[in-house]
Amino acid sequence: MFKQLLLWVGGAFVLLQAIQIEIPEPPKHIDPAKEIKASEKIMTMLQTSCYDCHSYETKMPWYGHVSPMSLEVKSHIKQGREAVNFQEWGNYDDAKKQKVYKGIVNTINFRMPMPMYLMLHEKAKLTKEQRDTIKQWAQSHMKEEEY
Repeated sequence: MFKQLLLWVGGAFVLLQAIQIEIPEPPKHIDPAKEIKASEKIMTMLQTSCYDCHSYETKMPWYGHVSPMSLEVKSHIKQGREAVNFQEWGNYDDAKKQKVYKGIVNTINFRMPMPMYLMLHEKAKLTKEQRDTIKQWAQSHMKEEEY
């Protein structure tokens, strides 16, 4: 009975490997002039805590290639890049940038970086002070009607 259960679980695991979410490959040439511009302090925080999902600089962990975890990881990266890719900032119009700044203000204290991500990426955790700094930075770029 136990052997059969192991075979079924093992077979399901193997079949799961056929299901993959593809994230678009980064362009061969990334124009550094299009990357978001901010102070060194802000850029360091963004690169440490946001770039894995919100840029082309994703450092894919080993479990990001093994289903079912890969489905979750790649889905988050794909959605993150669709929401904002800090290396494509120069391609965004003002309305998109304002939407992103507002999103940062609304999510930095509760949802970003994602708690699931933080469980496995200790260095990405932001202190309350760092969160407040990022929030103030984003607010400083928002137009008054966006408050």
